[in-house]
Amino acid sequence: AMASAFAAMPHVAIRQGVAIGTHADDPLPTGIQWVESSHPFPDGRSEAAGRRALAVAQAVDPGGVLVILLSGGASALMAAPVDGITLADKVDTTRLMMNAGADIHALNTVRRHLSNVKGGRLAAACVGTTLTLALSDVVGDDLNAIGSGPGVADSTTWRDAAMALDRFGGVDHLDTVRDVIRRGLAGEVPDTPKQGHP
Repeated sequence: AMASAFAAMPHVAIRQGVAIGTHADDPLPTGIQWVESSHPFPDGRSEAAGRRALAVAQAVDPGGVLVILLSGGASALMAAPVDGITLADKVDTTRLMMNAGADIHALNTVRRHLSNVKGGRLAAACVGTTLTLALSDVVGDDLNAIGSGPGVADSTTWRDAAMALDRFGGVDHLDTVRDVIRRGLAGEVPDTPKQGHP
């Protein structure tokens, strides 16, 4: 519905796009590809959707605009794990943290740092301008928390992700995830884009 409404706006010309969700109700506008995905936990379709979104962002030319129409659920619907972990590692981490009572802010702080698409990394993949229009499902409307903030600068750091994982991640089954976070803390893995990132 968001893609259709945007495409119907005057003076909008869509070169290519992708709509990601659990089901499609209506035909999409010309130029927008449908990608079925998974929620509340990501699966292989979610990873394919994340890779497709990155490809669209990377195809925008310097004078073009990447428009991200974002709503709740995007954290699971669009997944692209950072090097060193698998999608299964991300799912296990999310389950453990949820079962330990993690709130959306702690959960998405970890998700952002384990993703190539979240925490502003989708926007950073684009050399053009990025515009994010978001429907919030988060109390306080924190753009970092809605869909784990793929189109906005991340206000959290590797240290924040480490603290959230220590608090809600337990001690089991997270060796690869903890290793990525350790390497992030050591400066071996770049942090998510911050305010002022080009």
